[in-house]
Amino acid sequence: MTYKIYVPLDTSAVSLGADKVAARMEHLAVNSGEAVSVIRTGSRGMFWLEPMVEVDTPQGRVAFGPVSEDDVDALMALRFFDIEGSGKGGQEHALYLGLTEALPWLKKQQRLTFSRVGIVDPLDVNDYKRHGGFEGLKNALAMNAQEILDAVKQSGLRGRGGAAFPTGIKWQTVADQQEGQKYVICNADEGDSGTFADRMLMEGDPLTLIEGMIICAISVGATQGYVYTRSEYPKACEIFIRAIEKAYEAGYLGEDICGSGHHFDLELRMGAGAYICGEETSLMESLEGKRGIVRNKPPLPAIEGLFGRPTVINNVISLASVPTILAKGASYYENFGQGRSRGTMPLQLAGNIKRGGLVELAFGVSLNELMYDFGGGSKTGRPLKAAQLGGPLGAYLPASQWDVDMDYEALSSKGAMLGHGGIVAFDDQIDMSHMARFAMEFCVLESCGKCTPCRIGAVRGVEVIDQLVEASGDEKLERHELLQDLCDTMELGSMCAMGGMTPYPVKSALLHFPEDFGLAAIHHTNAAGNGD
Repeated sequence: MTYKIYVPLDTSAVSLGADKVAARMEHLAVNSGEAVSVIRTGSRGMFWLEPMVEVDTPQGRVAFGPVSEDDVDALMALRFFDIEGSGKGGQEHALYLGLTEALPWLKKQQRLTFSRVGIVDPLDVNDYKRHGGFEGLKNALAMNAQEILDAVKQSGLRGRGGAAFPTGIKWQTVADQQEGQKYVICNADEGDSGTFADRMLMEGDPLTLIEGMIICAISVGATQGYVYTRSEYPKACEIFIRAIEKAYEAGYLGEDICGSGHHFDLELRMGAGAYICGEETSLMESLEGKRGIVRNKPPLPAIEGLFGRPTVINNVISLASVPTILAKGASYYENFGQGRSRGTMPLQLAGNIKRGGLVELAFGVSLNELMYDFGGGSKTGRPLKAAQLGGPLGAYLPASQWDVDMDYEALSSKGAMLGHGGIVAFDDQIDMSHMARFAMEFCVLESCGKCTPCRIGAVRGVEVIDQLVEASGDEKLERHELLQDLCDTMELGSMCAMGGMTPYPVKSALLHFPEDFGLAAIHHTNAAGNGD
């Protein structure tokens, strides 16, 4: 009997030995004459169990992990799991986890955008279709452009990269421009700390992103698309380029998509490692072959974007969410979430966390649930102290505020942002003055230099934080006031979010962890001296 073994090709799994595990399995299968098919898939997102190997059984896929190359011989000898159902075999092995879909980490999720990641062969178009792929495109081709736009608007989908701008309104603006050359750009320059959702999707289910971009192009009248990603993602780039080739071969890209008469070409472009090129106008400058620096707005990219033409620019998760909306209906997608935050969000747990990985949930789960129910607390076993949300320019929230719902408005009320869904945890050993300094230092290194508040403000910010930490008495209070003024200038005067958001981690660290700057004791002393 032939049986199938699924081994992840995801970068995280590969870094932990997945390629060696797969190679060993194939070698043993050939030598033993076993009818074994080793299929490479994306990761299910449970990184503490990687490489996690799955085997087909009549009851469903069964998981083992974390599997090392040294474990393969014993597991192969047991045939992993008794697929005849006699109750003997791999389930007796220490790495046996049970039915994959029954694992609590997965069972509690609502996977829409990531529903196929870890399940399908990312480069098999037929496998993609067997699991519901291209149903959204099929429905879109039966609709007119405005009907597609209305569906995206009704779904409540907002940009999953930072500003959370309504996706359908952005698309509508591009569609309303005069006919002519239009572009669709996918911003896959995933540079935020603690984020890896874009990479996971591009490696594990790239055709979902391609399908979303095709639907977008049809709705706005674009004929050319670009995916701009990081050179630090070599495996994602390799897989995505091959996925584009497969889509062309199957008739989903090119001059006559599925015989519909629609034309859309797609290319992958790699950046040179500048964080600022995650900002949409800098990204377009880079795509045009120029230095990646911020453009003034207006005009908006939707009106004058790439090469001066109307351009849709969304990130990976925004575009990859669209096939579900078109396949299952706007109302179906809209029913997930709460308030103005509709649908689901892939949330990434990183840093000092016991169970790091990706969780896709409807908006509304609390940060506390994520950190403890999914994350399992700190990896060190010490109390968790803070979490940074939204990348290196996101605010730090203390553990006392983790009852907040993970939606755009609720986090904004706490002075935080969801951004790309990255969450980095810190235990009680962290010194938040060091983290505040790092935010300013990061801006010094990554600023494009176009505007003074960002270019000069960050340099002065590093200096003032150093002075604040070293100072005492009235001088410390003066440095504190100066730092607050500097943060306000950067926040209000910078051209883009690079300088405008660098103060967020600094101000939140000062607000919630003043003792790490030596400020709490001074405030207490002054209050006591005034008799308050």
